[in-house]
Amino acid sequence: MDTEQSIFEIISSAGSARDLTYQAIDQISNGNIESAYDLIEDAEKAMNTAHNVQTKLIQKEIDGEKNEGGLLMIHAQDHLMTAIAEHQIAKRLLPIFEKLLR
Repeated sequence: MDTEQSIFEIISSAGSARDLTYQAIDQISNGNIESAYDLIEDAEKAMNTAHNVQTKLIQKEIDGEKNEGGLLMIHAQDHLMTAIAEHQIAKRLLPIFEKLLR
């Protein structure tokens, strides 16, 4: 996979993680606790995919391969970091919502 494809994989996977996280929040707000936790788990898998691709790009750069990602790579990093932050917040809120619903 070339650098540009890798960057688009980060953007796509991070976007999926964000979408799944928001779906989880919607599910818990509708009282669907198990579905919410399943979606959070799926979001985590998508984030792991993005993170693994990011790690490979970073390792290539450490090994001396120049990364020509530019603004596109910055955009990918922004997507991934936002997805991680939102996922962590949702993951911490789900148990609270669960207690309130029971």
